Amino acid sequence: MYPPRRLALPFFLALLTLAGTPRAALADAPPVTTVPQVDLARYVGRWYEIAAYPMFFQRRCIGDVTAQYAPLSGNRISVINRCQTEDGPIEAKGEATIVEGSGNARLRVSFFWPFSAPYWIIGLDPDYRWAVIGHPDRKTLWILARQPTLGDADWQAARRLAEAQGYDLAGLRVTRHTERGTEP
Repeated sequence: MYPPRRLALPFFLALLTLAGTPRAALADAPPVTTVPQVDLARYVGRWYEIAAYPMFFQRRCIGDVTAQYAPLSGNRISVINRCQTEDGPIEAKGEATIVEGSGNARLRVSFFWPFSAPYWIIGLDPDYRWAVIGHPDRKTLWILARQPTLGDADWQAARRLAEAQGYDLAGLRVTRHTERGTEP
């Protein structure tokens, strides 16, 4: 349950994901592409944010950022984002809808009806150990993993994948996790 001063978080999550923070992208970069297919049974569960573009709605988060996905009926997925702030943990609950014909790799996420934002899975480890999530206009970028840390080879692979899609990695911020270290 949200304490009263934290009720605005879902609203800001939706609005600011839609607006995004403009990122320098290669002017001649081809359109962002998603992975061809996602097995949702393997994708749902807990993911740790390893790194992301700093987003306004996460301004109070100091670390321990996670996303929990669970299947709902139809083509929908429950989304619970959590993070640690100086005042304690906060969470935002939302829902993702799978875009038909996308191989489950494109979703629309909403934390505040009627607003939704693109959630594109642009990179995915074959064993579903890490994922790269982006916006088709390169406004948002997240590197997620099943563990709070990511080995160097996987970290580099995820970064190369994002860079190959035209994302500017200069703005990428590493997320601190207290569970196991602070670096990816």
